[in-house]
Amino acid sequence: MNKAYAFAYLTDVDFNDEIIDYLRRIDDTLAPFGGRFLVHGGKISRTEGTRTGDVIIIEFPDAQAGNAWYDSPAYQAILPLRTENSQGIVALVEGVPTGYRALDKLAAQLPDAPSRR
Repeated sequence: MNKAYAFAYLTDVDFNDEIIDYLRRIDDTLAPFGGRFLVHGGKISRTEGTRTGDVIIIEFPDAQAGNAWYDSPAYQAILPLRTENSQGIVALVEGVPTGYRALDKLAAQLPDAPSRR
């Protein structure tokens, strides 16, 4: 199984008592599902485009664990603390297997295309 990642790009975060409560509680919601932060609002070195906001990436052992975390009663209980105090996008995306190469996408999209392997 491939790892999965919860990805968030948050803007307009109102850093108030509710966000502080969310941050104090989120780690405990991740632990039962093997979730861990890889990126949590670190400095962004812009190479293309202009963006303001924070990037958050949380790794899970697989998509099932990521979905189970998001749907869990523990996370759903704190979710409004974030959604009512920030704007942005959040998604769960499945990772690629070890050894993946960009040509693997080409092979999946165009099965008759010659492989360069």
